[in-house]
Amino acid sequence: MADNKNEYSQKSKPKLKKEEITIVDTKSARKAVVATAVGNGMEWFDFGIYSYLAATIGQVFFPEVSGPMQLVFSFATFAVAFVARPLGGIFFGMLGDRLGRKKVLAITLIMMALATLSIGLIPSHASIGYTATVLLLIARLVQGFSSGGEYSGAMTFIAESTPDKKRGFMSSALEVGTLVGYIAGAGLVTLLTYILGEETMLDWGWRIPFFLSAPIGLIGFYLRNNLEETPAFEAMKEEKSEDEDVSVKDILLFHWRAILIGMFVVFFYIVVNYTVLSYMPSHLTAVLGYGETEGLLLIVIVMVIMIPIVLLMGYFSDRIGAKKIIQGGLIGLILLSIPAFNLIASDNTILVFLGLMILGIFSSSFQGTMPALLPSLFFTNVRNGALAITFNISASLFGGTTPLLISWLISKTMNEMIPAYYLIFASIVGIIVVTIFLKETSGKALRGS
Repeated sequence: MADNKNEYSQKSKPKLKKEEITIVDTKSARKAVVATAVGNGMEWFDFGIYSYLAATIGQVFFPEVSGPMQLVFSFATFAVAFVARPLGGIFFGMLGDRLGRKKVLAITLIMMALATLSIGLIPSHASIGYTATVLLLIARLVQGFSSGGEYSGAMTFIAESTPDKKRGFMSSALEVGTLVGYIAGAGLVTLLTYILGEETMLDWGWRIPFFLSAPIGLIGFYLRNNLEETPAFEAMKEEKSEDEDVSVKDILLFHWRAILIGMFVVFFYIVVNYTVLSYMPSHLTAVLGYGETEGLLLIVIVMVIMIPIVLLMGYFSDRIGAKKIIQGGLIGLILLSIPAFNLIASDNTILVFLGLMILGIFSSSFQGTMPALLPSLFFTNVRNGALAITFNISASLFGGTTPLLISWLISKTMNEMIPAYYLIFASIVGIIVVTIFLKETSGKALRGS
């Protein structure tokens, strides 16, 4: 009787399908999360210090213009890096689908570190004239080329290295790395400005953060070089032959719908991210007249508070779904962007902080969900390449141009609410795309696993 009962209970249990299970070693997953997040933090330290030194760099390399237009020139150089991102994304993305995720991530990290170090070595415009500007542009192009493979590769690696049911939470650590990189960059610039003073920073102090990228890059390279390849890539490599490699043409031909949806998702994500993290320090300083130290300190505090919020967003995305969290963030920005920027323009430090915090919370809803969501749009054999194409084309069109476009529109209209209007526009586009076209993928196996 007992045997019959046991046999019945075994038969009554639903069988899991093979494609519903992704087996991941927990220890390897944690190691992958840490190493990928550290490397990503280093990348955004490099990008962040340029953003936080934009006003100073404008004076060093573009002394012939002044006021808001100097900031426009500085952010134009910032945007130049995004011209090279799609090329770097395609090159490293396709390489990652052929050779493996791990090798590409190590290469891009070293390239980024060397390019950032070189910016600190460039003589000023006063010393060598326009040659300084040309060298700055070249260094930024190399940064852009390497970052094209870095972030999409990092998202792919971390998504493929984590369990399905915890992918949202563990992948959100990638954006924690982004915030830590930004915080380190902003904190260092703030500290140096306080210790050295604005005059010394303009003279030579601005170079110090760029010099520090070399040792940080070596640490990140060591961590990544000692990682294991992702389980999904290893399984795919065992099953396919060498002549099954997919071309860029194949990706565009057979995966165009996922790419198009992904580009619209990246659009609102990148606009919000770059407005809050890259543009706002310069907005506080150049547009609203805050001291550089005070403005940077406010941003740093906001980003520190954002870290646990990003992790919470990732945690809840595993339980209620990333789509609902993203929709909530978009609706929040549509309703509260204008009130937030009114608070930021109030000239009251507490109210300014509150306005920045409102933007930071809604930005966190995307940062905590996107690293897991975007890789889930594509199959394993094309994931790195397709995600690199998707992310970098959209980031190039809308990310690097966000600070430039906002600062240019403010200089032309003298309207300090331009950033709020742009956030609302991006969020309206986002809510339409997410609601109609985006499927929920939280807790499910990655395609092709």
